[in-house]
Amino acid sequence: MLRSTVAENWGMTAASPARQIRFNAFDMNCVAHQSSGMWRHPDDQAWRYKDLSYWTDLAKLLESGTFDGIFIADVLGTYDVYGGSNEAAIRHGAQVPVNDPVLLVSAMAAATTHLGFGITAGTAYEHPYPFARRMSTLDHLTNGRVGWNVVTGYLPSAARNMGHEDQLEHDDRYDMADEYLEVLYKLWEGSWEDDAVIRDRETGVFTDPKKVHEIGHAGKHYTVPGIHLSEPSSQRTPVIYQAGASTRGIDFAAGNAEAIFVAAPTKKVLAGTVGKIRDALEAAGRDRYSAKIYTLLTIITDETPEKAQAKHRDFLQYASDEGALVFMSGWMGIDLSQYDLDEPVGNVKSNAIQSVISNYVESAENGQEFTVRDIGRLGAIGGLGPMIVGSGEEIADQLQEWVAETDVDGFNLAYAITPGTFEDIVDHVIPVLRARGAYPDAYVDGTLRQKLHGRGDRLPAEHKGATFRLGGSGSTAPR
Repeated sequence: MLRSTVAENWGMTAASPARQIRFNAFDMNCVAHQSSGMWRHPDDQAWRYKDLSYWTDLAKLLESGTFDGIFIADVLGTYDVYGGSNEAAIRHGAQVPVNDPVLLVSAMAAATTHLGFGITAGTAYEHPYPFARRMSTLDHLTNGRVGWNVVTGYLPSAARNMGHEDQLEHDDRYDMADEYLEVLYKLWEGSWEDDAVIRDRETGVFTDPKKVHEIGHAGKHYTVPGIHLSEPSSQRTPVIYQAGASTRGIDFAAGNAEAIFVAAPTKKVLAGTVGKIRDALEAAGRDRYSAKIYTLLTIITDETPEKAQAKHRDFLQYASDEGALVFMSGWMGIDLSQYDLDEPVGNVKSNAIQSVISNYVESAENGQEFTVRDIGRLGAIGGLGPMIVGSGEEIADQLQEWVAETDVDGFNLAYAITPGTFEDIVDHVIPVLRARGAYPDAYVDGTLRQKLHGRGDRLPAEHKGATFRLGGSGSTAPR
């Protein structure tokens, strides 16, 4: 029944072309992002994260495969839940050392023409006023190819190092993020009129002051009376990404997100999550398909099934089980070192990523709970998402099944090794999908928003952010 519903939504019939699958690459400015221990593999280049050429070469590779973009994760703390300290995280290189993601984008944009860039930055520890300028600057320099992944933070160590005893409770962080976004929308959408910059050499007027407006924001968390420091960029507001799948996270995404990243261990769990998001978008007054939904996935592939399986066995020799539990403890907010490896995890309250445990419990069959050992094993390569292994044809079959059965738009692709995993996908999987008409042959011209949604460079009128344009219902700027 789900298959027919999806087909109807997309107007597909037996004679229709296949639904287009979309790819993002998932990376981080560190040595061990999702697959702890894989930096030891002789073909892995993640240790070169400090070299600009690593990032520019990766960007060119992804553009050759018509990836929508590269999604760069980030954290401001260390994973110190496991064992009550960050020693294991430091030992395994588990997202530490980690460098800033924002500084990579200009160079990657200069090396490419179409690739988009999704940058993770949190709302908890930086004031929105300077952040608005930083993103506008990147949108100018990339000709409108920038997106922002809105995160509220989940590592207690980040809160402590920013002068707080602990992070806010889960839902309170989203309440604060709501106002953070409101300030940004006012700056990006409602401060400068489109024709404010006139560059009149005869009169000596560069910008008409009457067309630049103070936003007059005075809220619970932020007071921002003045103007945005940057003139309007191609997109004004960068494409808004969001990755929370809790009830509060989905509510936040429904009002703001244009691309949503989720993680689910099975197709059954994913279908439920996607359905909840589509329903929430509709309830927020938006089209059910106004946000692209990408699910986390790791692909191991080669020319033949046998070579792919051999590659997987080779990778497993380097994966770190303890490193995986370090990550999982941080994502769940639970010290997994206190459990016996064969002890069921259960549905434990978490102040970190609440959807993680509920996903694992829901995916268990016949009431069987996941154990700590299961979680470490499943997360050793690729983190929270599933992993599929096979030839290009086998992988393409499975990807099309996931899309048909879950209504997801595409995949946020983690790697086992980098750039090898992405090279394999470009060489073995994408040609098969293209031959089936299920993957784009070329990019659409225009900004990242236009490439993703085909509705222009700016936020659509029904988006929450559009209400903060000058004269809109959310604007506080005087005219």
